[in-house]
Amino acid sequence: MNGILGLLILVLDIVAIVDVLKSSLDTGNKILWVLLILFLPIIGMVLYFLIGKKKIVSSA
Repeated sequence: MNGILGLLILVLDIVAIVDVLKSSLDTGNKILWVLLILFLPIIGMVLYFLIGKKKIVSSA
């Protein structure tokens, strides 16, 4: 069960990183989000989808 949860978190982190890299954010913000997701996998991913994604949608 632990392995499945770890794999799920890894897949969701990869999805979040790809989404960050495809976004219209400037390079500095992309680097910050990717680092946050890499160093804090669960928290970084959740924060990106709750906060970072809204900023991109509202500024576009």
